[in-house]
Amino acid sequence: MNSSPASVLPSPDYQLSAAERFRAVRQQTEALCRPLLAEDTVVQPVIDVSPPKWHLAHTTWFFETFLLGPYLPGYTVYHPDYAFLFNSYYNSLGSRVNRADRGTLSRPPVQEVYAYRAFVDEQMTRLLALQDTLPPAFQEVFELGLQHEQQHQELLVTDIKYILSTSPLAPAYQPAPALAEAAAVAPPASWLPVPGGVYRIGFQEEGFCFDNEQAPHDTYVADFELQNRLVTNAEYLEFMEAGGYRDFRYWLGEGWDLVQQQGWEAPLYWVLQSGAWHRFTHHGLVPVDLAAPVTHVSFYEADAYAHWRGCRLPTEQEWEVAARRFRPVLTGTFLESRRYDPQPLSPDAPADQCHQLLGDAWEWTYSAYHPYPGYQRAAGALGEYNGKFMVSQLVLRGGSCATPQSHIRLTYRNFFHPDKRWQFTGIRLAR
Repeated sequence: MNSSPASVLPSPDYQLSAAERFRAVRQQTEALCRPLLAEDTVVQPVIDVSPPKWHLAHTTWFFETFLLGPYLPGYTVYHPDYAFLFNSYYNSLGSRVNRADRGTLSRPPVQEVYAYRAFVDEQMTRLLALQDTLPPAFQEVFELGLQHEQQHQELLVTDIKYILSTSPLAPAYQPAPALAEAAAVAPPASWLPVPGGVYRIGFQEEGFCFDNEQAPHDTYVADFELQNRLVTNAEYLEFMEAGGYRDFRYWLGEGWDLVQQQGWEAPLYWVLQSGAWHRFTHHGLVPVDLAAPVTHVSFYEADAYAHWRGCRLPTEQEWEVAARRFRPVLTGTFLESRRYDPQPLSPDAPADQCHQLLGDAWEWTYSAYHPYPGYQRAAGALGEYNGKFMVSQLVLRGGSCATPQSHIRLTYRNFFHPDKRWQFTGIRLAR
């Protein structure tokens, strides 16, 4: 069996107390919503996007339902209707508003949702003062609650972008941050060889992971090579200008159907103005940065691009094996940067190192989202968290510029249907 060196992995700051971590996570969510108008928080342009007000309330409902109700003596729910309004998909917990109808929730007003958050936060502070007397299951669910809210922080970043992009005014979420002058071009991509063999993948470290990252198991991969950086906007533009969106030969059948039905000719948010490509960002409409990684492409687009290049997408097993081998460091762009855009790779980045594995853009893999050998779905409502979605979706790896840094791991398995483009989804080639 091939051994893999330990990787540099982020982790929550366990030097903080549980109460301090709780406050930090909850405050981050509210900070993301602070630039919005009250009207912005109700909009739901498509079913994939949830209104920011719903995110604020749902993450609060999670702590109330799974922690305060079971563990705080004498706790009474804040409002009896909120379980119906803000349950997401937990069938075990009763009926709920349909996902497509979350944008109809003009009531309660957003001010009342913030009052709900403040109430639950106060009660959670009381509960955390008792944590030494609580069973181990409390700590497990508390950690899940923090990680769950971090997932919704990433969704807030991507959903807010989509919501504002649909406005005729194309408003900016925030002014562009002052940055050093960006690289005009990315360094040439290189190929990093990975020897074939039997490798152990899945979560093997200490600390938290989601149940879909378990159980660790051995898998065989053949010799392969992985490109040392993400595909850039300039490289993807070459595919576009070569007629990639007009040539069925590069596309899977379902993808080609979508290209024709939806009129795709570029990644999501790209707009042709005065003969030059621009794209909508959290800072408004800006020229496409050709050196930056391409994002907001579907699996079908990523796969077509790979075929056009004479390459392919990596499997998730190959991605994890390579990531463990090349020991990525946390130099990518994460949510905490407040840039909300993947950044160009430095022109002097070493060609023999693997870059942008963590942060910047979620990387499509050619692997179905299925359970690992030995996976066991948890009992009760929390067993619905991942297990029931393990069909008809594909795995993405690595996190993005919208992912909190302490939330990502090499073993993290994100998953989307192959047509989805609203997340920061990008491309890394294999062969």
